[in-house]
Amino acid sequence: MILIGDKLVPFEEIFNISNIEDIKTTKANSTIAFGYNEELIKYSFENDLNSAIIVNSIKESIYANALNAKYIIASKNLAKDIQKIAENYMFDSKVLAVIESNEEIEEIASYEIDGVIYKTLLG
Repeated sequence: MILIGDKLVPFEEIFNISNIEDIKTTKANSTIAFGYNEELIKYSFENDLNSAIIVNSIKESIYANALNAKYIIASKNLAKDIQKIAENYMFDSKVLAVIESNEEIEEIASYEIDGVIYKTLLG
């Protein structure tokens, strides 16, 4: 299970962005996070950037995976549904559920979701 943002487990740095200009101020080879945005997804894909895309629907998750998102981030309930589809279609992207505390890790593990990301990292 992937744990991003946990105090006990080292994790990669995630940079929240809202436009293409923000990408220029991030460290090289870092992972950029943003809400589903076709322009940003396309730019990330074309420039082979590591992206963590926050989605609000299954359709958005399918596009995120097709355009090589490293992570697909969703609410717990949506992440459960996306994970089933990800397994069926063998997504390369990893599905992460948004959590507020480590008390939620067991619940997410019981749903067999790839991992979690703490809400505090998403701004």
